[in-house]
Amino acid sequence: MSFKYSTIIAAAFAVSAPAFAADLPIRVAAPAPAPVFTMFEFAVGGKLMTDYNFRGISQSDRGPAVTAYAEGRINFNETFQGYVGVQGWSVKLPSDPTAEVDIYGGVRATFGALALDVGVMRYWYPREIFNTDFTEFYGKAAYTFNETFTVGANLFYTNNWLQSGASGTYAAATAKVALPYDFAVSGEVGRYMFGTPNFGAFVRDYTYWNAGVSYTYKVATLDLRYHDTTLSKTECFFMAGATKWCGQAFIATLSFDITSKDLK
Repeated sequence: MSFKYSTIIAAAFAVSAPAFAADLPIRVAAPAPAPVFTMFEFAVGGKLMTDYNFRGISQSDRGPAVTAYAEGRINFNETFQGYVGVQGWSVKLPSDPTAEVDIYGGVRATFGALALDVGVMRYWYPREIFNTDFTEFYGKAAYTFNETFTVGANLFYTNNWLQSGASGTYAAATAKVALPYDFAVSGEVGRYMFGTPNFGAFVRDYTYWNAGVSYTYKVATLDLRYHDTTLSKTECFFMAGATKWCGQAFIATLSFDITSKDLK
């Protein structure tokens, strides 16, 4: 067979033969688009609670309470974020303020599994009978070991707790375990430690703890939680103004949190 005819036969076979997998053109998947960096963000949210409990002490006379907040955020880069916010709470306190208003700001940072948060908060109680406003500095850290387990540590400090003249330091450890179907269990153990107050004021160091279970659906979370402290009824009366505000409490909370990312 001459070279001419052998070339023609080979070409015809190539046209008529079925294509095998190795003969198909290789299609390389397009690389995933890089996440879009957003400099400015915001968050808004609120809670409906059967009791407003602040570090083991009721702020709503063991009755229902509501809160709402708004927060603006600026991302300096992928690691650091600055923020300012305001949050209002319905309260029922001995000083009879119209509300509790928290004005705060700080910087958050993320280094892999470690998240840090450092800031300052002003607790303002408008139109109260006697002034209990105070400023508190805080630092928070959380480490996520995996998709299931997260632990944290929080530290808060003020040099004039509720205008009593006493410094106040609250240190706490937290833990959270994520469960299937958007459930989670979490808890906190903290110690509130005070300095020397002005003459006539009464403060007492105490331990506070809570534990509960939560369920999250999209932007809503239902939380059922147990709270308690080591304060006696007498200590509770002199510190908080009521004997029943510092003991065991079972509290249900329905919260909503929406960020600018949720609206995209």
